[in-house]
Order: sequence, then C-alpha cells, then structure tokens
Amino acid sequence: MSSTQQEFKPSLSLLDATMVVAGSMIGSGIFIVSADITRNVGSAGWLLVVWLVTGFMTLTAALSYGELSAMFPKAGGQYVYLKEAFNKLAGFLYGWSFFTVIQTATIAAVGVAFSKFTGYFIPALDINDENILFQIGVFKLYPAQIVSIVIIALLTYINTRGVNGGKAIQTVFTITKLLSLFGLIVFGLMMAAKADVWNANWSNAWEMNKLSEGGMIAGVAGSAVLGAIAASMVGSIFSSDAWNNVTFIAGEIKNPKRNIGLSLFLGTLIVTLIYVAANVMYISVLPMNEIAFAKQDRVAVAAANEIFGNVGTYVIAAMIMISTFGCINGLVLAGARVYYTMAQDGLFFKQAGTLNKNAVPQWALWAQCVWASLLCLSGQYGDLLDMISFVVVLFYVLTIIGIFVLRAKRPDIERPYKAFAYPILPIIYIILGLTFCFFLITMKPLYAGIGFGIVLLGIPVYYIAVANQKK
Repeated sequence: MSSTQQEFKPSLSLLDATMVVAGSMIGSGIFIVSADITRNVGSAGWLLVVWLVTGFMTLTAALSYGELSAMFPKAGGQYVYLKEAFNKLAGFLYGWSFFTVIQTATIAAVGVAFSKFTGYFIPALDINDENILFQIGVFKLYPAQIVSIVIIALLTYINTRGVNGGKAIQTVFTITKLLSLFGLIVFGLMMAAKADVWNANWSNAWEMNKLSEGGMIAGVAGSAVLGAIAASMVGSIFSSDAWNNVTFIAGEIKNPKRNIGLSLFLGTLIVTLIYVAANVMYISVLPMNEIAFAKQDRVAVAAANEIFGNVGTYVIAAMIMISTFGCINGLVLAGARVYYTMAQDGLFFKQAGTLNKNAVPQWALWAQCVWASLLCLSGQYGDLLDMISFVVVLFYVLTIIGIFVLRAKRPDIERPYKAFAYPILPIIYIILGLTFCFFLITMKPLYAGIGFGIVLLGIPVYYIAVANQKK
C-alpha cells in the first residue's frame, strides 16, 4: 500500500460538497423513524416539534462548524478540531469512537436497510426465519446481510479508484433522492391530503401522550415532556447525522475556507426543510395511530399506499434503495479520511496514513469496509445506533465548546468565517445538546452507558498507541 501521491487532490466543487452533506444525511431514517417518535409523543404538534428542534440543532451546529472548517481546512475535520482545541487525547477519543461505532455502525445499518428494501423486489432478501442461510447458536446469517457487505465492498472499491468516481455517484444519487422526496411530498400534499385526517390530527395536537397499539397508555406532563422529546430525538438525530462528513474531506475540496462552511449550511438547510415537509405530508395523509404503528415502522410505505395505491410500496422501496446507496457512498468516501489523518499523527495503523496512486487512502477505506461488514453480520446494528446517539451529540457539544476555547487560546489565527450569532447560538446548542444527553442517559441508561463506555475504552488504547509511537 505504498503511496506514490502524497497529497489529496482538491477536485470537489461547492455543489459536490453540498451533495456530500445532504447525501450523507438522508439514508433510510426519514422513511421510518417518525413511527417511534409518534409513539413517544402521540400528537401532530409534538411530532413536528421534535423534527424542528433537531433541525435547529443541526443548522446551529453546522453554522458553528463553519468557523472551525475555515480555520483548519484539511482532512480529518472534527478529529482535527478537537485535537487543536483541547489535545490529542480528545481528538483520538473521537476518532476511536468514530471507527468503532459512529461511522462504521451507520454504514452497516444503512447497508442492511438497502438490502431489506430490496426485499420488496427480491423476496429472498427479506429478513425472516424462512430466509436464514445458516444458524450457529444465536448467530443467524441472512442473504440480506451478504448483499449489504457486497454493496459496502463495491462502493469501497469504487472509492479506491479515486475521488471522482465517488463524487459522481454522490452527486447523481443525492440529486435523484432529493427530487424523489420532493415529488413524494408534493403528491402527498396535493393529491392525497384529506381534510378529515388533517383536522383530526390537529384536534389535540399539543396533548402529549404515550401511545400503544391498544390506544393511549398515559398522558405526558411536566419534566416527563423533556424526557419524551429526548427519547424521540434518538431517531431524528440519527436521521439528521453525518452532516459533518464534508469536513473530513476538506483536503479534496476547492477553496475549502469558503466552500466547506457554505456547503454545511446549504446541505443541512435543504435536508431540514425536506424532513419537516415530509412529516407534514405524513400528518396530512395518515391518522396519528397509523403513523405510530405503521407495519415495521415503514411510515413512508403507508403514506405512499395512500397516495399511489399498492404500487406505492414499490415506489418507496425504489426511493429508499436510491437513498441508502448514495448515503453509504458518502459515508464510505468521507470516513476513511479521518483514519488517514489519525495515522499521520501516529494514532492509527501506519498503513492508513498512506495514499495510493489515485490519491485516496486505500488501506483506510478497506479497514473501514472490513469492520462495517463485521457489524453487518453482528445483527446488533439497531442497538449500536441507540448507543451512538448519546456519543455523537456529546462530541458535537465538545467540538462547539472548542470554538470558545480556540477564541481564547489562539485569537491570532485567521478566521475567514466566524460562527453565526456567536456566542448566542453556540451556547443554545450546548444547552440543548447537554439536555438531550442528560435525558437520554436517564431514559435509556443501558445503551447510552455502553456508548459512553466505548468512548472511555479509548483512553487506555490511546496511551498504548502513544507508548508504541515513542518506541
């Protein structure tokens, strides 16, 4: 894996960078997670509040990251920001968590989602006991998992051939899924909107209730409202995550000091508007109980059936296949650049710090592919996603705190762009993020605790890496 090209080639335009932001964010979540959110909050108004709060947090974080990306326009993104603001340990803990669960578990989960929805066209790919290839104890292997691994490997291979192949896939597939989602929303609002459904959903829009298939379990009031919102936001935050992936590929973006911050704003704004509009469409088409208990949480499938009839199932399946394929590509393309930068600092496998003849970190790409593939086989990707929501937001909060630290620590460094509405918006994000983390670890202590434990496990790993580096 020796390198013949020691520098990244800046070949991504503002459009390409924006498509990386939007394409990495939109996977399968928007088609599914509104069901779980509705079960937790039980009303139309609070469903939209969850998505609006998530959108506000995402936009605020993206606008704040613009300052950091302009200060450090190089590969590695958030890893670099944490290292510069605090120390190498802080950067490593993010990179460690990023490799072990954040990026690779997301790739695995989105890969399995691609296979599951392909099952609409190829029934053998449905994940059910009839399609088990073999079983050893509790381990079960399904054809869908094999297809997931093949897709991840294929996109990894394409990205080892140079950034242009990955760029083309990202731009084409992201534009396609944005137009598809927009079309679905328009058809839903114009052709399938039912005044009686809409009116019924808004008749008690601000009464928060915990729902079960038998009806309302109990009303939610007082501090429990914040807990219900935090538990609900696990899904919306996962659906809105990975917007920061563009910062990892800063070394390959033209005019990075301008285009990274702008692409962060444009990409997150586009996706936030589409996500809120999609949920307005769900509310206009389906009663709240049907949103909450859509079969296998496939809210978009239920909505499409109302809009297009039986063919709607296949319309949505095709949309999700396009969406997840593009999402995996964006995650694969961006993630390897973090491991490359860590290796350059002596904090990851040495081979990951080299570029191949196509000016991409080939070894890091394949290492990411192998671990994500193993997570596909684990069958625990759902649990992993619950774990990482806590960790992801915690690192976002820490990184935004880093803006304040760097303002005091390095006031002389060039800042072509400054965080919007500093310090008000960054402080609001920090408060919201910490509130989310507090209630999440209260509501889901097992998963949040394991996620935090994975972060802490990185501390001894860091000191082992430093010791080896000194040797």
